[in-house]
Amino acid sequence: MGKAYESLRLDNQLCFALYAATHSITRIYRPMLAELNITYPQYIVLLVLLERGRSTVNGIAEALQLDAATVTPLLKRLADAGWVNRERSSADERVVVITLTTKGEDVGERLFRIQNEVRCRTGLDDDAFNAMRTSLVRLTDTLCHSISHPGQ
Repeated sequence: MGKAYESLRLDNQLCFALYAATHSITRIYRPMLAELNITYPQYIVLLVLLERGRSTVNGIAEALQLDAATVTPLLKRLADAGWVNRERSSADERVVVITLTTKGEDVGERLFRIQNEVRCRTGLDDDAFNAMRTSLVRLTDTLCHSISHPGQ
C-alpha cells in the first residue's frame, strides 16, 4: 500500500477503533445479562426506564438514538418476559406508554452491579473513564449535528 493510502489502514480508522471497543464491551456484558435472559439492547432500554420511570416508545427511541421501529420489537420482547408494561395512552391512542413492572423495578441493583463490573474491567480509573465518556458524547453530538446539518 502506497503512502497515499496509509490513512486507509484499518488500525488508523477511528470508526474501527470505536467498533472494536463497542464489540469488546458488549461481549463483557453478554454473559452477565444472559443470566437475566436479556440482551444488551434490552438492557439499555431498561436503563432508560429505570432513569425515567415511564416513557413513550418515541421517548425511549430518542434517548437511545434509534428509530421507534427498532425499539418496538425490543419492548414487545421485554413485555413478553415480564419486564415492562405497554399501554396505549388514554389521551392519544397512537401513543404507547411504557412502564416497568415490579420485576423491572427490582432489577436496578443487579444492573448496577453488572455495570460496575464492566466499568472495572475497562481498566480505566474514574478520571479516565469519565474523560472517555465525555469525549465520546461530544463526538456523538458533533456527528449528529453534522448529519442533520450537512455542509456546516
